[in-house]
Amino acid sequence: MSFKKYLINLLLPPNLEKLTTQFTFHVFTGKIARLCLSIIMVCLFAYTGFSQKRIVQKPCYDEVLKQQADSLKNYLTQHGFIVVREATMTMESQYEMPIIVPLTDGTWYQFAFIGDHESKLYEVRMYDWVERQVAYVKNGIESNVIMFPYIPKSTEYHVIKTVQVTNNKKRKELCGYIIMFKKVQ
Repeated sequence: MSFKKYLINLLLPPNLEKLTTQFTFHVFTGKIARLCLSIIMVCLFAYTGFSQKRIVQKPCYDEVLKQQADSLKNYLTQHGFIVVREATMTMESQYEMPIIVPLTDGTWYQFAFIGDHESKLYEVRMYDWVERQVAYVKNGIESNVIMFPYIPKSTEYHVIKTVQVTNNKKRKELCGYIIMFKKVQ
């Protein structure tokens, strides 16, 4: 018995075998193949969608960080800068938090990151859009504030990655504060 007849006998009742032609068999198997392929694709998308952990920026509030941020804003405002963006974010120890910012060619920017005062290490890295590292600043326990200037050479998006490390294993969430300033002409 040929494979075709075997499938027909398996899938259709015996009295309908005479009614099926080669055309309907190909259409029928084509529909089954598309159905199977669709099921496989849905399963793959569902698996990859649920298996990846998304990084979501959640705001936080820390009175000490707010006071430090206000002091920095007052100081830099007096020196000709304006606040372009600012945000608080909940962070995990040892995990980078990426922030994407659009920067304009030739504009003087000042970036400030204020980490949780209980952390022992603070780092900020900045990358241009082709993933070249253009800035790296690291602080230990001496200060929870990182500030650095940057003048981009082209108008494009940049990625800032902040990280802080704490010794306290029980403390899962740390608060961070980032501020982007721009020099006013």
